[in-house]
Formats: sequence, structure tokens, C-alpha cells
Amino acid sequence: MTRLFGTDGVRGVANGLLTADLALRLSQAAAVVLGHRRSAEGKRPVAVLARDPRLSGEFLSAAVEAGLASSGVDVYDAGVLPTPAAAFLVADFEADFGVMISASHNPAADNGIKFLGAGGHKLNDAVEDEILAQMGQAPLLPTGADVGRVRRFSDAEDRYVVHLLQSLGGVSLEGLKIVLDCAHGAASGCSPEVFAAAGAQVVVIGADPDGLNINEGYGSTHVEKLQDAVVAEGADLGIAHDGDADRCLAVDHTGAVIDGDQIMGVLALALKEAGSLRDDTLVVTVMSNLGLKLGMAAAGIQLVETAVGDRYVLEAMRAGSYSLGGEHSGHLIFADYATTGDGVLTGLQLAARVAATGRSLHVLAQEAMTRLPQVLINVKGVDRAKVKTHQAVQEAVAAAELRLGEDGRVLLRPSGTEPVVRVMVEAATADLAQTESEALAEIVKAELAL
Repeated sequence: MTRLFGTDGVRGVANGLLTADLALRLSQAAAVVLGHRRSAEGKRPVAVLARDPRLSGEFLSAAVEAGLASSGVDVYDAGVLPTPAAAFLVADFEADFGVMISASHNPAADNGIKFLGAGGHKLNDAVEDEILAQMGQAPLLPTGADVGRVRRFSDAEDRYVVHLLQSLGGVSLEGLKIVLDCAHGAASGCSPEVFAAAGAQVVVIGADPDGLNINEGYGSTHVEKLQDAVVAEGADLGIAHDGDADRCLAVDHTGAVIDGDQIMGVLALALKEAGSLRDDTLVVTVMSNLGLKLGMAAAGIQLVETAVGDRYVLEAMRAGSYSLGGEHSGHLIFADYATTGDGVLTGLQLAARVAATGRSLHVLAQEAMTRLPQVLINVKGVDRAKVKTHQAVQEAVAAAELRLGEDGRVLLRPSGTEPVVRVMVEAATADLAQTESEALAEIVKAELAL
């Protein structure tokens, strides 16, 4: 069958691609593949289920519960919680696997199903393929006492909140005024609770989910309201989550956006200072700004680069036993505390750095890196498969890199699904970045046109 899994689970329009029937069948298949170990021991597998507040999450979670329980899996329903909370709970509860129903930063009409393996880790492609193959087989249909039970996970949020507070290591946020933008999403309850419990004075926006307003005008994809609120409130900083709170962006006291690269830089320096940045290494994707690499090099921190996607960051972190990695979009992974990106944890650690140093986020970000001007042009209608091998294109890239020198770089990325090549140029000045990117885009268009 056609591969349903994308880079972050199965995602699509609810009742379009993602129907209750599909959710049920996926869950029945996952019960076999992910519950195999405990089933082999003659015990019922255990799964943790959570969702964001989209309306469609209600019927999809019911379908997932039906699929799992009818396959002999005991389900602990944690209700509305962030994706990283679900991952934490799988590990903390020693469940066999977890299911998160969310479409992250997508509009309310979309939804998704993400499976988490034992320990709260994302599944690799091979395991996802096993689930797809199992969908073509007959489901498990136990009877009587062998069917699964569905229970409310009554202390799920409390466990997660305690875990987050413990990550502070005793640092108090007392004296800080923080604006939180929860994107009308999964963090609307727990994020304000955590920051207030840590001692901060909290102002909350975008925390009134009605099932339809998730990510609508609020959150990490729409930071304008947060910028205005931070300035109007005279706050020290602001934190913006996305719909499932697996990432965050920040705003300093001037209203300036602090992106994922800057956040990584600030926190990498903090970990290095504490002796907790293993091998003095930060894991990033190829899309991180060159300014981060230069800033980290000056501080004695090396970068490991991966393909775009937090799953690739996590793979590199696990392979090298590194402690911190992330993306410029705000997905940060703290290996000591989490198995996936956690926007609440990231915001908490960032605020703690401000509190511990007594320096503003504005100053800390400047100390970490100087962001180089970046221009990105999507060139459409081209043969993306040839971008890495076409002689004229590669000669043009080499010439541009020579002109840019050490203070610039070129990245040509083929789209994974469309006839598009993304031309990205960073340079010492915005004008130079614009000039070089436009010139390269014209060459790509002329040489690779379909």
C-alpha cells in the first residue's frame, strides 16, 4: 500500500485522508507491532494516548482507543497535553508505546497520528513500514477478559509538570515577567502552570482553545501578538509555542524575535559553562544560520550538521551521545530531559538562563551569535534530481562560495515532493545575499528547467 507515514507520523485533513476508520486500522496494526514484547510474555501491552485540542481529536482519539483496546492493549488516556508530555509519560509510566494525535502547527482542519516507541522515542522508518505491512493482515481480536481497558491517566499533567520543574535544578524565575503565547494549543494548561510554579510573573495570551482556533493568529508561526504584548507589558521576555508545544520561539524585552538558532546558541553556552555540553558539541541542521556556527566556534563549540528534520537531529544526538541539538524553527532536544523537542522545557531553560545570569535575553542572544542575512528563493518547474550533479550549477555554486568567503555560504536543497529547488544564500550583507541568491536562482532555472 502507499506509504502513509511522513516525516512526523500520518498527517492530513481530518475526515479527508485521516478518517476514523484509518485511525482504527493504524492502531490495530500498531498494537501488534509495538505491543509484541509484552504480548509474548502473556501480558496485555500498555499504551499512553494524548492529543491537542482540535475538535477532530475527539473522534480520532476514540477510534485509536477502540483500535488498541479491541486488540488487547490497555490504554491510558492523558487527554490534552503537548507531544513531549506524551513522550515523557511513555517512559515515565514504562508503557510499551504511545500515540499522539496532533497536526502541530497546521490549521485546525488538519490532524495527525504519531506513534512513540518504548522510552518515548520516535519510530524509525523500518518500524513504520512494519505497521503499514501489518495493516494488510487480520487484526488481533481477543475476547472476554483479554480485551484491553481504557482508563483516564489521572495524574498525567502533574507528572509532566513535576518533571519540567525538576529540570531547573533549583533555579527560580522569581523577578521575571514572562508573556506566554500558547497558540490556543496543547500547552494552554500546563505551560502557564509550570512557569508560575517556577516563580515567574506570567501573562498569558492565546490560551483559550475552542477546538477550531489552534494556531490561528497566535503561536510560533504568528509571533506579532506576542511581540506587542511583551512590549506593552514591559515583560522581560516572551515564549511562543506551536499547537502541540514541541517547539518554541522567543521574544526579548525590545520585542525582537529570538529564533531557534539564537536559543540554541544561548543554551549551548549555558551547558558548556556548566560542563554539561557533552564533547562541547551542538547538533543542528543544514538550515541553521552560519552566524551560529561562527559564534559557537568562537566559544569552542563544534557543530554536527544533519538533514532538515528533528528526527535526523535526534538520530545524530543518539549516535554521538550529545546533549543538545535542534532546528532554527525552534525544535530543541535536551537529551538529559527529553526524547523529543519540548517547547515548554526549552522556554523554561531559556528563562532560567536569564534569571541565573541577570542578563537580558537581548544581551544573551547577542553574545551567542550574530545572525547573517539570509535569502531563500524557491525555484519551481525544475528537475530537482539533477541539482547535486549538474556541472554548470555546481560550478556556479563554487564561484558564489568563493566570492562570499568565510562570512557566507550557499545551500541548494531539492524539495522532497515537488519539482522545486530551494536556493539559500547567507552573506555578510543583505544586498550581497540577495544578489548572489538571485543569480544562482536564474542559473538553476535555466539549466534544470523541465
